[in-house]
Amino acid sequence: MELSRRQWLLSSGAAMASMLVPRSVFAQQGAGGAPIKGGTLTVHLGSEQRILNPALRASTGVYIVTSKIIEALVDLDADSKPVPVLATSWSSTPDGKTVTFKLRKGVKWHDGKPFTSADVQYNALELWKKHLNFSTALQLYLEAVDTPDEHTAIFRYSRPIPLDLLLRALADLGYVVPRHVFEGTNVLENPVNNAPIGTGPFKFVEYQRGQYIIAERNPDYWREGQPYLDRIVWRIITDKSAGAAAIESGQIQLSTYSSLSLPDIDRLRKNPKFSVKSKGLEANQYNNTLEFNFRNKIIADIRVRRAIVHSINVPFFIENFLYGQGRPATGLIPSASTAFYPEGSKQPYPYDVARANALLDEAGYKRDAKGQRFALRLVHINNGEDVPLFATFIQQSLAEVGIKVDIGNYDIAGALSAVYKEHNFDIATGWHQYRGDPAVSTTVWVRSGSPDGAPWTNQYGWKSEKVDKLIDDAASEIDPAKRRQLYAQLVKDVNEELPLWFATEREFYSVITKNVHNDHNTARWSSSSWHDTWVAA
Repeated sequence: MELSRRQWLLSSGAAMASMLVPRSVFAQQGAGGAPIKGGTLTVHLGSEQRILNPALRASTGVYIVTSKIIEALVDLDADSKPVPVLATSWSSTPDGKTVTFKLRKGVKWHDGKPFTSADVQYNALELWKKHLNFSTALQLYLEAVDTPDEHTAIFRYSRPIPLDLLLRALADLGYVVPRHVFEGTNVLENPVNNAPIGTGPFKFVEYQRGQYIIAERNPDYWREGQPYLDRIVWRIITDKSAGAAAIESGQIQLSTYSSLSLPDIDRLRKNPKFSVKSKGLEANQYNNTLEFNFRNKIIADIRVRRAIVHSINVPFFIENFLYGQGRPATGLIPSASTAFYPEGSKQPYPYDVARANALLDEAGYKRDAKGQRFALRLVHINNGEDVPLFATFIQQSLAEVGIKVDIGNYDIAGALSAVYKEHNFDIATGWHQYRGDPAVSTTVWVRSGSPDGAPWTNQYGWKSEKVDKLIDDAASEIDPAKRRQLYAQLVKDVNEELPLWFATEREFYSVITKNVHNDHNTARWSSSSWHDTWVAA
């Protein structure tokens, strides 16, 4: 019987693991009941972090560490609804231009100084508005933050901002660092960016580059009786196979945000000693993307872009390369976003080689004697193991319709520079992460006007005044039904113009040992504080 690619990868991956991985040693699973105080949770960190300040860098790689140390105004519950953290309540004026936050009393920074509204004011105006990726667009129309007392912060906007949008965004883009530590310094170079001071349940202890990060229990934490854990250790293991070996041998207890290889995740879900979960990560859906550089006149022809997309068999890629983890996307907004996903959406450009060939012929790009029409340069932004796989799959798929693809291989920094700063590409592939509301981190992919070189924004040489207006109107529309209609129109227009293509919808996965409790109990658990997480002895 002939094996499919997926079956072959599974069998060969399992055989290789059996040769390389030592006998697993696991902590005994707890018996349940009341939480146990004490213990250490050891976590896989799959990449080195340049800074550990979520008020300057929005990234799951930053959140997985610093959300335990630094807190946001709000977080999300298990149903993705905003819940109080440093803010205890909030309200908006009918015109949507003024949002008032009441702040938690009695909270102290880890250095002992009090947390006040002055800290929120400073973060909002000096960090979130000026430096924090994605937040610069979100807070574009923030004009002032008033502080009538130490526990009230009043945000004033020149244009309306929907309260639901702001709250959902602040779970990721509302982390607060101490004003007294950053004010008057070069905030991007402040050494506290790598030795964070926060209000969270754990206090920073040590960061050994390339090895580990350690945080320990905050004895003065504002949640009485918490945290339960004594310590969290993040072990930096950049090799995915080594990460799998570490969790199987008991050296780590958690690997999240799909930091292990796809074959290992698929294999470990069958092992009763582990739980493999996408639950608890619902707030961070992601996509495989394909971006187009309109500076190339070939790419600027809509018929060529549509032909490229018609040439790629997304269901085959998902089944045979992604172990069935995902589904074909239908536009900028994933189906999991029930508040905004357009009803009845379908793949706008399904796999159709005959249609692709017809479009290329119509565009005037006939095959030469070797069967080739033209050549393109593809750059893959290697922020996931499947990204180079997708690049190769695109290369092979486009060869079938006479398009030669040369792949430019860079590290992630070089790829980001090539695509977003130097524009040295024709097509590019990577990841997009959806954060619950299109205005948080999605519409920047198609809205014009982002600073030159800003990663994961519209740097394609493409602009649509109609799309720009839709995006701005939707971000300022306080009527939920009207916002939904505007985003449905946006999806339709972007699918029609095709400045970029969202190919897949994906979920992140965690692998966790079963002696860890109160885990994955919120929609962004891996980026939350773990104040109530505990481990059985």
